[in-house]
Amino acid sequence: MDDDSNNSFESKKIVFVTVGTTSFDSLVKSVDTEQVKQELFKKGYTHLVIQMGRGSYIPKKSSGEEDGSSLVVDYFTFSSSIADYLKSSSLVISHAGSGSIFETLRLGKPLIVVVNEDLMDNHQSELAEELAERKHLFCGSPQSLYKVIQSMELESIIPYHPGDATPVAKLINRYLGFPSD
Repeated sequence: MDDDSNNSFESKKIVFVTVGTTSFDSLVKSVDTEQVKQELFKKGYTHLVIQMGRGSYIPKKSSGEEDGSSLVVDYFTFSSSIADYLKSSSLVISHAGSGSIFETLRLGKPLIVVVNEDLMDNHQSELAEELAERKHLFCGSPQSLYKVIQSMELESIIPYHPGDATPVAKLINRYLGFPSD
């Protein structure tokens, strides 16, 4: 038997989409468009797995074309842990929740953060935009996701290394009037 069967498994490139515990139908609808799926496929991704949370929009499942000319698409609502999905992915598309962002960055996975513009007082967008400016991730909206995928260059990503929070803690303590060590 030749090695083709092993190679097809090895060449699986998974895009994992997560909305966390919320409802973010506009993100799920965006990744479910033919335009976005075709662009992901053109970039070499083979599978799209969508964690849709409390959303009501149901994406279209697909087993891929027989000739391998389209993405395999699957979805689920919740999982007790998305860590395994994150670890096995080649690209993560996430809502702007800080837990999802930092867990993905810690794993060194390429990340596109999609900001939910429907949220009032969206401090999460500030975090995503700051990390995008520092080139740790890509950032966009449901409407711009296709363009972000089309123009993303994974080589431009700078790995995120969690820093030492001591200087920040000292600054906050000083600001609040607590004695410094």
